Amino acid sequence: MALTPSPVTPAHPVFCTIVPPHVLDKLAQSDDPARHEPARRTLEHDAVQRTRRRENAARTFAPARAAAGADKPKRTIYDAEHQENLPGTKVHSESDGPSRDASVNRAHAGLGATFELYLKAYGRKSIDGAGLPLDATVHYGEKYDNAFWDGERMVFGDGDNDLFLDFTIPVDVIGHELTHGVTQYTANLAYKDQSGALNESISDVFGALIKQHALGQTTDQADWLIGAGLLGPNVTGTALRSMKAPGTAYDDDVLGKDPQPATMKDFVDTSDDNGGVHINSGIPNHAFYLAATALGGKAWERAGQVWYDVLTGGDLATDARFADFAALTIAAARARFGAGDEHEALVKAWSQVGVTAK
Repeated sequence: MALTPSPVTPAHPVFCTIVPPHVLDKLAQSDDPARHEPARRTLEHDAVQRTRRRENAARTFAPARAAAGADKPKRTIYDAEHQENLPGTKVHSESDGPSRDASVNRAHAGLGATFELYLKAYGRKSIDGAGLPLDATVHYGEKYDNAFWDGERMVFGDGDNDLFLDFTIPVDVIGHELTHGVTQYTANLAYKDQSGALNESISDVFGALIKQHALGQTTDQADWLIGAGLLGPNVTGTALRSMKAPGTAYDDDVLGKDPQPATMKDFVDTSDDNGGVHINSGIPNHAFYLAATALGGKAWERAGQVWYDVLTGGDLATDARFADFAALTIAAARARFGAGDEHEALVKAWSQVGVTAK
């Protein structure tokens, strides 16, 4: 199995959001206009954007070589000023000092934390491996309840300030969305069914690692939550997803109950959300949590390294299923670390979530 990072390859971008459609669907059914109107506008917006991404899917990205200075981030932040025209007005460059706008500062820091994890842990120069500049737009739309990677930039809504707060707050949300870019430039996993759930899970895994790396946390210190700090004070819940205990992130009268399964026994067979990509991602998420915590220490060093090896190694098919991914991670652990603790932890973790490696 090849364990060197693959070169930048052409990729087909997809429209990936952090808040799953099933959450917004539930909100859209609320009797309270203050709650259902932002959700409906967000759903309508996201549906249009997904259609545009499919129509533009034939457009590919040319291979690139790492430019001089590619080992340092080049971040630019724009302000949409509550409109939906991208990129918006340029308000912050790499060399600028702190802004008076907290959203700008958080976006700048989150882009940097993502760049740093990939560079320092894996030697990857930006999300394309060649020093791609990192652009982001804040204050997108009116009470827009989401954040997304559109194939070119990060875009953040301010939330409705009731159920969702500003989407620049959780650094793992930023890392999650930018990791869709890494996947876009490497394995390019199809965004449907089990390969789509793997796409989402890989973004959750590296989003969590980016947060842990930024905070200097070991596996026992981490909360293993995705989107902690994003939910408003009126929500009964802690985050969007839990890798430690999928299905427990929230249980709210308005948002509904977290539907993520932790094992294949509870796999959700659905045509919604591209075949449940935000739901069934709980299974490989939990496998990573089990392997990382069994190994202990800094999760990006061993379990994370294995996931990165598989993502970039060139053997992961675009339509890979959970069993395919499990087999590749087990092989990658053995190839990099030998038949020791890492290999054993991966075998046990996938078994615990009910995935039999092919």
